[in-house]
Amino acid sequence: MRDRIFGYYNNKTRAKTAVSTFECAWRVLRSVYKSLFTYGAGVASCFLDIFRALYLIVLAHKSAQFKKKKLLTIMDAKDKKSELHKTAKKLTEDIQNMANYKNLYNEIQRLVASSAVKKEDFKNTLFEALKNEGLETELRNTVFHWSRSQRLSESKENVNEYQTDLSYLKKAQIQWERRIQKSLNSMCNELNVPLARIRPNADREELSEKWNELSTCDFDISQYRPLYAPKDFLEVLFSVRDPAFKKQPNEPNWEFSHIQIRVKTLAQLRETYKELSQGVALLGVNGNIPSAGNYPNLEAERTHLGEKVLISNHAPIAQEFLKRGAPRALRGKLWSLVLGSIIRESDVEYYEELKGMVLQYDIMVDKLIIKDVQLTASNDDQYFVFEDVLYKTMLSFSRDSEVLAPVTMDKSAGGQVIHAVLQGKSATLENTLVFPPSGVIPFHGFTMYATPFCYLYDDPCAMYFTFRAFYLRYWFRLHTVSSHEQGIVALCLLFERLLQCHEPQLWAHFRNLHIQPIKIVFKWLMRGFSGHLPPEQLLYLWDLVLGYDSLEIIPLLAVTILSFRKENLMQVKTLHNVEAVLADLSSLKVMPLLQLSLLKD
Repeated sequence: MRDRIFGYYNNKTRAKTAVSTFECAWRVLRSVYKSLFTYGAGVASCFLDIFRALYLIVLAHKSAQFKKKKLLTIMDAKDKKSELHKTAKKLTEDIQNMANYKNLYNEIQRLVASSAVKKEDFKNTLFEALKNEGLETELRNTVFHWSRSQRLSESKENVNEYQTDLSYLKKAQIQWERRIQKSLNSMCNELNVPLARIRPNADREELSEKWNELSTCDFDISQYRPLYAPKDFLEVLFSVRDPAFKKQPNEPNWEFSHIQIRVKTLAQLRETYKELSQGVALLGVNGNIPSAGNYPNLEAERTHLGEKVLISNHAPIAQEFLKRGAPRALRGKLWSLVLGSIIRESDVEYYEELKGMVLQYDIMVDKLIIKDVQLTASNDDQYFVFEDVLYKTMLSFSRDSEVLAPVTMDKSAGGQVIHAVLQGKSATLENTLVFPPSGVIPFHGFTMYATPFCYLYDDPCAMYFTFRAFYLRYWFRLHTVSSHEQGIVALCLLFERLLQCHEPQLWAHFRNLHIQPIKIVFKWLMRGFSGHLPPEQLLYLWDLVLGYDSLEIIPLLAVTILSFRKENLMQVKTLHNVEAVLADLSSLKVMPLLQLSLLKD
């Protein structure tokens, strides 16, 4: 495993495509060299060309590591050049909008003008200088995060061979958003409160004084209620119908069978989750089992290796490391590295700006957030101690406009927002806000997306940015109707097919009782099991989500739990008793359960 991780960038058996791409990168650098010394180090285009070159180099290494995706092998030479040019151009444009662009720009500008980079040996001295300054690693991580964001924003509508039109799912999301907005406006009218207003001075001062102990504030939220709960959202999913779907005579009657999204089989999941299916030693199974090296046990070995991973500072290596579970002392740093949420000075300043927005504006969503924290985390034995930091995190999140674009511009879903005019102000552009600024209207249990992060970070700022990155990468898909392969619709379909195919007796039992299996587990899926599993087990599960960059492990675990409790489930006859059998998951161990489900024939 150690060789596998630290050999990530040093694969000696490069494919021909990788070699040619590597040489292409050096040709770009040679052209950069002329510009740098002709026009000076401040030329922005030179900086962008360096990114282009480095991206091509990363592609070279990546194509050697991931042979399944042999880069551009099916294209002719002209298409290769065109595709690389377009990708590099998009990277150089997008990179300028990334949070660390300004800092990288200044550092590379300083470096290429320094004596460390020699005109006579530009190629070697440039990369030696980048490596010595730690910029090579940061550049690689920047490209890694950019590449992940591209996969995130692409609409992966994995439909059947007939290329079924899934636009009706987008329409369903738009209609759902309108329903939420209508409910929000109705509540405002019912309670006679505005969507947004300038916060009164007295309230602002009190909030500022008690910012670190917001649980001591006297919030009057008795008349407020959550806009919707997971069961309401599930009813929306049940109501979605493909207008062109015609049921085949012998086709199983799945709740989502009419939705033509391709999901994986158990065999394909075994291929995806190789570390689990091949029976390698995992943290979370038994940390005291003997190690492969000179360590007291597996946990000590993984901790030592994890420290090396953090020193290397390579995000892809950290992601690979998480596939076998993270030591609890290192998990927060590893997650931040993989998600690109390591705190910089600009992040601290931005977090303070969000706090200022909370103090300045009183918006309707604030009451919904406070209500949700009180109904969920404050009543949970595992999380009630984090009530204060959760108030800060969720209120700041509601003001974060950087959340808005990724959520509303997802191509596989809808994307509508509310615009609110500040109470008592004229309806001008400067008095009009996107409501809420994040574009996310909370539901019952929304806070539970953030609660596990309280165990990872002492610094509220570090916790906030990692939670935000995790939400933008994964969690927003769990409360959005979309055709995305990682969306809640696809996860529900995956659950149904796995259960019906691999636990047919249990499936038939539920059907005979007129119980829809998805109703039993939907709250698990929509929350990513947060609030249902003990924190330690939940964090192991989320290690796998990050490590494999996939939410498919969540419905797989749901099926595994039903299978594990099959004997008891087969003895009960009502939905209430079924829920009672599954109410307490505190004794379950995530890693061994998943490993057993993927190992067995």
